[in-house]
Amino acid sequence: MLSVPQMDVPVYAEVDVVVAGGGPAGVGAALAAARNGASVLLIEQRGYLGGMATVSLVPAYCPFTDEVKPVIRGIGLEILLEMKSRMEPAFQEEWKDNLDWVPIDAEHLKRLLDEKMAEAGVQLLYHTFVSRTLQTDGKVEAVLIQNKSGTQAVKGKIYIDCTSDADIVHAAGGVLTQGGDEGELQPGTMCFQLGNLDRLKFAEHTADIGLDLKHAIRRGIASGELRVVRDWAGISWHNNNTAGFNFGHIFGIDGSKAEDLTRGAVEGRALVHHIVDWLQRTVPGFEQAVLMATGEQIGIRESRRIVGDYVVTAEDFLNCVSFPDDIARNAYFIDIHMAKPTSDMTMVHLPPGQSHGIPYRALLPVGIENVITAGRAISTDRATQGSTRVMPNCFAMGEAAGTAAAMLTKEGKSASREINVYDLQRQLVSQGAWLGEQWEEKNLYLID
Repeated sequence: MLSVPQMDVPVYAEVDVVVAGGGPAGVGAALAAARNGASVLLIEQRGYLGGMATVSLVPAYCPFTDEVKPVIRGIGLEILLEMKSRMEPAFQEEWKDNLDWVPIDAEHLKRLLDEKMAEAGVQLLYHTFVSRTLQTDGKVEAVLIQNKSGTQAVKGKIYIDCTSDADIVHAAGGVLTQGGDEGELQPGTMCFQLGNLDRLKFAEHTADIGLDLKHAIRRGIASGELRVVRDWAGISWHNNNTAGFNFGHIFGIDGSKAEDLTRGAVEGRALVHHIVDWLQRTVPGFEQAVLMATGEQIGIRESRRIVGDYVVTAEDFLNCVSFPDDIARNAYFIDIHMAKPTSDMTMVHLPPGQSHGIPYRALLPVGIENVITAGRAISTDRATQGSTRVMPNCFAMGEAAGTAAAMLTKEGKSASREINVYDLQRQLVSQGAWLGEQWEEKNLYLID
């Protein structure tokens, strides 16, 4: 252990709202705060926004609907639709009426998000991460940031932790939990993109013999030729020649530890090359496949969670509970990938048309006055985190957090719990967010 001498650091910026993390939660938070009149600094450790969609090349967005209607609307739906509009005509035609499992084009998305931030007046700081917090009596006064320029300070009135790993809450000494009862975590996946494929040949072959890729994977596992443990691969076709893949697991990865991320990168790339070789040898239409890209980072499903003013539980999920302080709705199924190769998946679906509420209290870390958390790390039990963690939900939670932060600073307040929740809900609804049928009954929605 070394003692580091205290140092004076320059103040890089003073703003109303500091957002840490540029994934979907951070995107929603920064845009919502800026559009509601706050000065906003968005800090992101990569050179672009998008989170797992761009950093880890997750190939598709999870559903925006409850199989009946859009549940995720507002900023998240805006981003999805505008990304689709930038794709080639054949893609737009295939996906024009679909909001679920839409393939992601990482490059179009990166550029779109840059443009959105510029339009809203969000100040960006890329290649930067939060390393420490400075606080007094449970109030964060500043965060210290690290980048090639050195150590600097950023001061805000409200801080929104969208780091996915609750980095600000962790640095501030907040109460956190992680994984299951024994600390087990969902595995990571190194997603990848392939080109030079023949989608039509692949489709013809599977139609001719009545099989799909799952059956081929199952045979490969049984024969020992394929070193994966689950007979499933998520394929998202961009066109007839290129596709993104969510395929294979790397176990025991804690996304809040650099050494685990390093192991995930090395083992993940090795597994991808093994999978691609097997696909080339085994699957019709993949004979000439070319590996175009792997994720910059292994995709992470689970790490730290805050303990908030309310913990959303599996019972809340199963009973489709609505809360008086709902700021978003979730309809995605509980989707817990096995923590060990010998374990099973856990998947629990709600009936079509059903969803549960996400309360504002679940975004508020206990004991910290002016931090709001949005995204994967909100306050839930482990089962529910397997549902709320996905990117569409993160957009919605981020939009709520950013809107709340802007409303608070506009009123001269800096405590996240001082928000008038009903006013927040009305503002979210006016922005296009969907908070449930009970709000439709108040005639506050204008739905096409």
